[in-house]
Amino acid sequence: MSDYYEVLGVPRDASPEQIKKAYRRLAREHHPDVAGPEGGSEDRFKDVSQAYEVLSNPEKRRMYDLGGDPSHPAGGAGGGFGFQDIFETFFGAATGGGGQRGPIPRARRGQDALVRIDIDLAEAAFGVHREIQVDTAVLCPTCSGTCCRPGTSPRTCDACGGRGSVQRVARSFLGQVMTSQPCAACHGFGTVIPEPCTECAGEGRVASRRVLNVDIPAGVDTGTRIKLTGQGQVGPAGGPAGDVYLEIRERRHETFVREGDDLHCTLPVPMTAAALGTVLTLDTLDGPQEVDLRPGTQPAQVVTLRGLGIGHLHAGGRGDLHVHVEVQVPDALDEEQAELLRRLAGLRGEERPEARLSAAHPGVFSKLRDKLSGR
Repeated sequence: MSDYYEVLGVPRDASPEQIKKAYRRLAREHHPDVAGPEGGSEDRFKDVSQAYEVLSNPEKRRMYDLGGDPSHPAGGAGGGFGFQDIFETFFGAATGGGGQRGPIPRARRGQDALVRIDIDLAEAAFGVHREIQVDTAVLCPTCSGTCCRPGTSPRTCDACGGRGSVQRVARSFLGQVMTSQPCAACHGFGTVIPEPCTECAGEGRVASRRVLNVDIPAGVDTGTRIKLTGQGQVGPAGGPAGDVYLEIRERRHETFVREGDDLHCTLPVPMTAAALGTVLTLDTLDGPQEVDLRPGTQPAQVVTLRGLGIGHLHAGGRGDLHVHVEVQVPDALDEEQAELLRRLAGLRGEERPEARLSAAHPGVFSKLRDKLSGR
């Protein structure tokens, strides 16, 4: 590697301005397009440009002054050994374990599993017990996680002597430095399996289908996740099992619309029943319930049945059921029915009603229905 200070003709303590001035002078002198074919030198110009690139950059200049080669990908001193290697040497990061010294444990934690489960509205309201099947990994019944054929055991690695790493000598500007690398023979475990278990092929675990019994609490909703600790895959070499997460998906109900822990439904009512009042029976999640409509019930009026909604998750009590009244006006009348209505209109002075406009005020359920339909 060239002496960049000598290439530019400046002292080692040269200021950035001195370095820039020297580069400009030499660039004009040796650039083939400026000095012409006689005075120009392409190789000399490349040397000057490379020297300026290093010395004009504070970080590269510092590295160069320490003896490193800033043009090397690892910032090394030309021998394939850079600052990262030095850091790993002195702080132990080159052992292959992210700073961990000694062999890597063969047993590791297993992966988590995600299972999606569909439930209906009543199951979400009251909770439900389910049996679910999970394809997972369990402890090998033959070797019990040792990974070895019965009657055998792991053997200390001859290549690294059980350390899980091997040492090598690398050259740097500090001289020869000893570094450590994971052992290729045992992959850093410090032991080898001379006779792997034939059932699990030396993994310490086998694939299996398990049945899990799950109590799904009341109040869950689409997107709710339930954690089953330790019910996931057993790790390699019999390591700790991961977890299973159940993700709930609630099916759409044909009658009720859910909003939080409350339920909403629409109850069609004949015009005469709304005017005179009546008691109707409504099929709810709790069975038949009576809905008392007072005389003069108006369209979009809401009757609330307390405690007939969804159970509160992790808490007592339930939401409410909101019944939205939809008054039905007949669209076809026979002559007798029409005459009765004309007589009623006369009695109420409504033969010629006046147009009285008021601000639109859509009902709560209309807003909810629009929101759910994306309008």
